[in-house]
Amino acid sequence: MTVSETQVKKILTGDAYCKFTQLSINMLISRLGKIYKEEPSAATLARCTKEINDFMSKYAAIMKHDYALISQV
Repeated sequence: MTVSETQVKKILTGDAYCKFTQLSINMLISRLGKIYKEEPSAATLARCTKEINDFMSKYAAIMKHDYALISQV
């Protein structure tokens, strides 16, 4: 389960909308969206992408459906 920077940027900027099933990923995306909005740099995007990928890997068993949504972005 790996999410690309392009996919993350679309989600964080609101260019793509995903209706996630897990509250935890909604909260993570919301928090990271605020961080990226304050500082929309390549370094921030890389950090946000890494955090999402780490989260997805850690909770892979329950994140399958939400990962499929992100993969379609």
